[in-house]
Amino acid sequence: MPLTVLVDYDSGNLHSAEKAFQRMAQEVGAGEILVTSRPEDVARADRIVLPGDGAFPACRRALGAHGGLFEAIDEAVRVKARPFLGICVGMQMLASWGREYQDTAGFGWIPGEVVRIAPADPALKVPHMGWNDLAIDRPHPVLDGLATGDHAYFVHSYHFLVADPAHLLAHADYAGPITAIIGRDTIVGTQFHPEKSQALGLRLIANFLQWRP
Repeated sequence: MPLTVLVDYDSGNLHSAEKAFQRMAQEVGAGEILVTSRPEDVARADRIVLPGDGAFPACRRALGAHGGLFEAIDEAVRVKARPFLGICVGMQMLASWGREYQDTAGFGWIPGEVVRIAPADPALKVPHMGWNDLAIDRPHPVLDGLATGDHAYFVHSYHFLVADPAHLLAHADYAGPITAIIGRDTIVGTQFHPEKSQALGLRLIANFLQWRP
């Protein structure tokens, strides 16, 4: 039976994400969903999901503090080419650098940096919080059935500036472009929370669970 692991490294409440992934795994016959912090579980996973809530440096330290956990993720994704989904700060950590509070090295899987949102309209508040339309920049199997104008739920003050435009799959507009979805090889990441994004989010989760890169 296929196994999808949601990595628990004490960075956010995983309850809603677990429920959403379990629901869609049952609907599409995608096997077991397991929330775990054990490197050995990550090593045997067919798919890996890395959530994250909070500040980039704190999340990066928290992940590194779980002995062997990042190493298991890195090997599964970069050596074994397991499909990977990063959510919110879990997506941001794919970058080369995070610029929140202090310069912090990311995974470097998708070149770029995470910087503070700077809307051209000063009346727009940061954090960027609530529903916003997606604009699809390029097709990807995880985006099947999603279209420009679909709504996603965001809560963030920083976003990912990709070094290579080919890695930008979708963006939102907040008096300027906000990176929404990135991807390369077997790796995808969403700045928004799919588990809180209703129909769009559930479709994306189902697509990820069925993705065969």
